[in-house]
Amino acid sequence: MRNRLRRTAAGLFAAVLLAASVTSATTASAAPSSGFDDWSCKPSAAHPDPLVLLHGLGGNGPGNYSYLGPFLAAKGYCAFTLTYGQADPNIPVGGTVPIAQSSVEIASFVQRVRTATGAAKVDIVGHSEGGFQSIYGPKVRGYAGQVGKVVALAPPTHGTTFAGLVSVGDYLGLGPLVDQVLQRFGCAACDELIVGGSAVKTLTTGPIAQPGTKYTVIASRFDALVTPHETSFIREPGVTNEYVQDSCPLDPVGHVGLAFDPTVAQLVANALDPAHASRVICAFGPPL
Repeated sequence: MRNRLRRTAAGLFAAVLLAASVTSATTASAAPSSGFDDWSCKPSAAHPDPLVLLHGLGGNGPGNYSYLGPFLAAKGYCAFTLTYGQADPNIPVGGTVPIAQSSVEIASFVQRVRTATGAAKVDIVGHSEGGFQSIYGPKVRGYAGQVGKVVALAPPTHGTTFAGLVSVGDYLGLGPLVDQVLQRFGCAACDELIVGGSAVKTLTTGPIAQPGTKYTVIASRFDALVTPHETSFIREPGVTNEYVQDSCPLDPVGHVGLAFDPTVAQLVANALDPAHASRVICAFGPPL
């Protein structure tokens, strides 16, 4: 059972586990109108909805968004992230506790961002399990009215079969942290996100997309973790589903690499601000 659990967990460890936090920019005398994890940030008229960035299972906020967070801040957004679902607050590995438990924590964070910024709504960008949570929370926790846009990167919306399993933690030399969490606490979220998992059933019972929220789902044809690839998509009105390779056919980006791919970053920016969408300049994301 433990070996199966570890294999399942490895399949969803879709965020880069970086222990170092991203350093916030020095706060000016007046509140800035953009920034990453700068709680003095006040949204501008151009980007009135602050961003909540949700990491993947087994990851953490600062690591998963060490590229995309500053990129979006440079575009003029107030962007905020957290490490949710930690079985042990002293270990920078999140998202392993039950999906419902993490979703309560995320809902509270959304309210914290709204209060701090004075914004009526937030936009949510999520990667892997974070993508699932970006869809699950507004529906199940009932705060869709406080979410303007959702951009989900390879969420296991309909569950995954975990083809081509690899251990991202091992790849980064951080396997011992992952092993420590699994051995001590297990991974309740893992079994909930497989095909037929309890959280998947909760999300997919009835319409997924909520009225008033615009959804964009971005996947890669080279994703080896959330499989089959189309499991990410939401085939409902008001949802845009796209592959990275629809815009850049030669981009080999894999599941983890979606959060660190300049191509994907541009697709996310366009989804958040379609009125000012720019032509995507193709790049090459990490193939893992």
